[in-house]
Amino acid sequence: GLGGGTPSLEQKEAHQTNGVVLPPVMAVPVDSLASPDRQQLVEFLEPDQEGVEVVVLESRANAKGVREEDALLENGSQSTESDDISTDQGPVPPSPLKETSFSIGLQVLFPFLLAGFGTVAAGMVLDIVQHWDVFKYVTEVFILVPALLGLKGNLEMTLASRLSTAANIGHMDTPKELWKMIMGNMALIQVQATVVGFLASIAAVIFGWIPDGHFSIGHAILLCASSVATAFIASLVLGMIMIGVIIGSRKIGINPDNVATPIAASLGDLITLALLSGISWGLYIELEDKPYVNPLVCAFFIALLPLWIIIAKRNPVTREVLYSGWEPVIIAMAISSVGGLILDKTVSDPNFAGMAVFTPVINGVGGNLVAVQASRISTYLHMSGMPGESSEKAPRKCPSPCNTFFSSDVNSRSVRVLFLLVVPGHLVFLYTISSMQGGHTTLTLIFIVFYMTAALLQVLILLYIADWMVHWMWGRGLDPDNFSIPYLTALGDLLGTGLLALSFHILWLIGDRDTDVGD
Repeated sequence: GLGGGTPSLEQKEAHQTNGVVLPPVMAVPVDSLASPDRQQLVEFLEPDQEGVEVVVLESRANAKGVREEDALLENGSQSTESDDISTDQGPVPPSPLKETSFSIGLQVLFPFLLAGFGTVAAGMVLDIVQHWDVFKYVTEVFILVPALLGLKGNLEMTLASRLSTAANIGHMDTPKELWKMIMGNMALIQVQATVVGFLASIAAVIFGWIPDGHFSIGHAILLCASSVATAFIASLVLGMIMIGVIIGSRKIGINPDNVATPIAASLGDLITLALLSGISWGLYIELEDKPYVNPLVCAFFIALLPLWIIIAKRNPVTREVLYSGWEPVIIAMAISSVGGLILDKTVSDPNFAGMAVFTPVINGVGGNLVAVQASRISTYLHMSGMPGESSEKAPRKCPSPCNTFFSSDVNSRSVRVLFLLVVPGHLVFLYTISSMQGGHTTLTLIFIVFYMTAALLQVLILLYIADWMVHWMWGRGLDPDNFSIPYLTALGDLLGTGLLALSFHILWLIGDRDTDVGD
């Protein structure tokens, strides 16, 4: 038969990626064949002789290397070395097209600015809605803000990272595969959004109840309904946009890793905040006359859970995440809620009212940059095999800062590019905020210096942690696409909020008060 093969042969195919040699088997070097789109197994059985099989096994990584032009770079010297060794190694490892620092910067710049303006808009929205009745009387809604904005980061960015990797290694090339990936992934993020939205509302109720000591069941159900509905609708809208962006960038021929995550981030903040404000306001109005509306909304979204679970289980990739992908998303939500508590306590002090409008910006920019880097390292590692396979690309020990920031390899180059985007990016966003008269803060030179120091420190720490965390997870056999980005974006929230609050406090202490920090 051609292309099919028996189950036992398919199992062989699954376990070995580099050309199989068994006694009556002849391994054909992949280079001598036209590049197939996926792994192929061809067997020839001659009628009267012992079976002679020709096994053509092309690793998905190599298929990608031949087909892909927009992937991560390897230095020319490295790829020629790997060609030289290929005689004793079987098929060559992928040698994707070189990406220069300039091309990385160019591809990341536009989505990065788009994402930044998204966070600026989110800051403005927060500035306006904080005067609405629902935010005044049900103050716990503020605690939901970072948790739900973080949820966007966790679900949409891991979705984007998973789909970018699948697209890059050729798992979305036929319409059937594409449809399967889309259905499985959309169902999966609906499950995660509903559950995490529910847990976030419980966290908000607890955080709100501990300091004040009074508990309102009506407000608790309002928080639950707002949180679950916002998480669900935002994930649905953003998931569809993400899939469109990834398929589109594949068609145009740019690396989806560079584009998808920042676009998810930019639209995510704005869409999530707008939905949360609108939904909680609408439900707050109904609270008086129709108290049954809130529990009904809760029940409706939770009742849909079994349907999404059944769909997500049918795809092997999403089935694995359905069982194992909970820990990072839930822990990240908890980390973000702590950031929310810092924000809540700082902004409620009138001396630091000016901080509110900058928080989504500094958190968003840090999260976007580190998500791009994590997604790139993950794709780079996926091209050499599967998580847990010991590969020279994945050192287990903690990397030295010199290796992370100054070495000549591909990931170090993108770290430098991303780090250089911080200052010009933030200057543009600060100028935008001040020209739109957002917030309560005059942009003096000393304020800009402190703000930039906080932003650079945040991104520096995040990029270093990303380099260590992605390799460490890979060595432990965890897929970094699913596990690293939630932790990294939540740490971005916590570091950004903490460092920003610290700089405002220092500015206050050194006496830069009236013109700048206060109202």
